[in-house]
Amino acid sequence: MNLEGAILTIITAATPLLIAALGELVSERSGVLNLGVEGMMAMGAVVGFATAHLTGEPALGVFASILAGTATAALFGFLTLVLVANQVASGLALTLFGLGLAALIGDAFVSLPGQGLPEINIPILSELPAIGRIVFGQDALVYVGILLTFGVWWFLFRTRAGLILRSVGDNHASAHALGYPVIRVRFMAVLFGGACAGLAGGYLSLVYTPQWTQNMTAGRGWIALALVVFATWLPWRVAAGALLFGAVSILQLHAQAFGVGVPSQFLSMLPYVTTILVLVLISRSSTLLRANTPACLAQPFVPDR
Repeated sequence: MNLEGAILTIITAATPLLIAALGELVSERSGVLNLGVEGMMAMGAVVGFATAHLTGEPALGVFASILAGTATAALFGFLTLVLVANQVASGLALTLFGLGLAALIGDAFVSLPGQGLPEINIPILSELPAIGRIVFGQDALVYVGILLTFGVWWFLFRTRAGLILRSVGDNHASAHALGYPVIRVRFMAVLFGGACAGLAGGYLSLVYTPQWTQNMTAGRGWIALALVVFATWLPWRVAAGALLFGAVSILQLHAQAFGVGVPSQFLSMLPYVTTILVLVLISRSSTLLRANTPACLAQPFVPDR
């Protein structure tokens, strides 16, 4: 495979990680740890594929995947923010629930042909040598991921609403004392995280592999969670990390294509080994571990009655 093809593949592999991680970053910046990203991605993938298959409109599948992720996140938000259930336990339960329900819904859609999103080809620009297809020939959701990166950065660090959200994540008691609606802010952040996770799942079933197979998320939700820590809760670092993990995840494909004598099982586990190594390295540095970490992350909040 040539260099252009390799870069295109890396971008495609990185996009769902980027979108899901950005949503989780906003959720965690508000002080909510949602470990159910994998389940929300699975729901987005199956609902998006089913909608696109039944209607013949991939764009409707994209919107359906966003709604599915948002609805699943709303369940998590109700449990943790309204009923004040444990966030870690609720997130793990959400992952199991999402994966199981997605498998149930998707049973009727296994092996059916998919309706994939087309690539955007801009005349003349897409035909430029070296950068044409890479810059001007991607599918729409790649550009959505890029815009999300800049949008999340701008929202968090250049707007008053972003400052309020970060203050809620850093000290929810003080934010409440100042009159800010902590529960509402966190609920909206959780819904945004769910929408992004659902969109990332829809990308898998509508672009990355236009079909539905059980467990097609393949642990990407957990990698997205690790990406947030790897990036120390900064959007531009999430983008860099997504490209890194995307490159590692497709390394197995290129290695097999070139006939490298390494067991395919070993190559398949490289993305997860890399995730573990990155987290271990970060945990050994107290400076990195404290950098930008929301002080109230995963801490429940009950407003004064």
